[in-house]
Amino acid sequence: MAPVRRRFRVYGTVQGVGFRPFVYRAATSLGLRGFVQNESGGVVVEAEGGAPALDELRRFLVDEPPPRAAVEGIDVADLPPAGLGPFEIRASVLRVGASVRVSPDLGPCPACLAEMNDSGDRRFGYPFVNCTDCGPRYSIVRGVPYDRATTTMSVFPMCAECEAEYRDPASRRFHAEPNACARCGPRVSIADRSSGKALSAVIQDLKKGLIVAIKGASGFHLACDARNAEAIDRLRTAKGRPHKPFAVMFKDLADLEMEVETSAPIRDSLTGPRRPIILLPRRRPTRLAEGVAPGLLDLGVFLPTTPLHQMILNGVDDPLVMTSGNLSEEPIVATNEEALERLAGVADRFLLHDREIHARQDDSVTQIVLGEERVIRRARGFVPEPIDLGFTGPDVLAVGADLKNTVCLASAGAATLGPHIGDLESLQSQEFFAQTRRHLEQLLQITPRFVAHDLHPGYHSTTLALATGLEPVAVQHHHAHIA
Repeated sequence: MAPVRRRFRVYGTVQGVGFRPFVYRAATSLGLRGFVQNESGGVVVEAEGGAPALDELRRFLVDEPPPRAAVEGIDVADLPPAGLGPFEIRASVLRVGASVRVSPDLGPCPACLAEMNDSGDRRFGYPFVNCTDCGPRYSIVRGVPYDRATTTMSVFPMCAECEAEYRDPASRRFHAEPNACARCGPRVSIADRSSGKALSAVIQDLKKGLIVAIKGASGFHLACDARNAEAIDRLRTAKGRPHKPFAVMFKDLADLEMEVETSAPIRDSLTGPRRPIILLPRRRPTRLAEGVAPGLLDLGVFLPTTPLHQMILNGVDDPLVMTSGNLSEEPIVATNEEALERLAGVADRFLLHDREIHARQDDSVTQIVLGEERVIRRARGFVPEPIDLGFTGPDVLAVGADLKNTVCLASAGAATLGPHIGDLESLQSQEFFAQTRRHLEQLLQITPRFVAHDLHPGYHSTTLALATGLEPVAVQHHHAHIA
């Protein structure tokens, strides 16, 4: 039987989710020859072999993609046979004007946490362990296609062992772009000096009632003992947050369920890759200080969002307040220098690391409404996943209102929201607004023609919209809410 050659172009969230290794394994198992590569519009596969095997490859692509992938479309074209070589993963290519979907940041997977806790594993105690199923994505990517060279991991050359994993089709780190270990990857430090015992020092500080600024995957948290009323009062005063509730992070599900009521779907969300803060009914009596969520029946709870947080919670062995690392009404702090300057009057200790956060984002917040989980604050774990609009129209930048601001780009029938920005009163928030807009336009390869803004002429978002030079479309505030 003469060989058949086909090209498959796959669109959707197919970069940063282990899609190329998945295609490689599927194609080689089917005896196909050819290649797979990232491109600006998604992933392209060229395969040559028997027609039944190519049909089965297409079924794999559509019906059995990796768990974190979201295939939105696939174009198939028959090509003349070309005598392709053994199947391989090729270098990525840039296709100008093509939009791509990059994965959100993913919470730690069980396999990586098991390695981190295994004294016999080479990644024992390493707080940046990750694989194709978990780890930073949106927060570290500078551009597309999604490769290590276009992320903030580009400054960390892989050691021989990590490189071998990266090249091994049998490894779950096969083409895992943030792959690293203690020998070659990011490292933690205390303030501006390195410390091999940084984590143990921070754990002891938290047990003593100190406030610690902790750099995570996508921004800083301010942490303290959730049972310590005095520490919580100090944090409220210094942060300028007298009444709003604080989120609480727990080391595991069993510890969390001592404080709030859950259900099977809620447990799936808490332990899943998004790791949002979920507002849940409180149990009584409680171990937590009343100042965590004064006068409220619900508590915002979540599990560790990175291996670093998991190590801290394991060491403290008690719940921690884990609130956004910022001052009231300012965006979350992302750089070491910014943290040391802006949080100096809040934190007693700074736990830093040397992996740059390119796109800062807060924790997402959800709530169960009529039995369904609804997003209240969309950020880490959700951004930049698209929302299907159900219709197509021109490319539009929407700039939101003045309070609880979010930037949005609409193109090709999908809306992509940036992370929660907050109120636009401060200069820092307006700079965050501009950074988010630029990053989304670059990442999605979208050049909007129109800018939709609030009809109110006095809003900062209106001023920012009119300064873009795009064709403005004013939208009445309450009409936008209803729409």
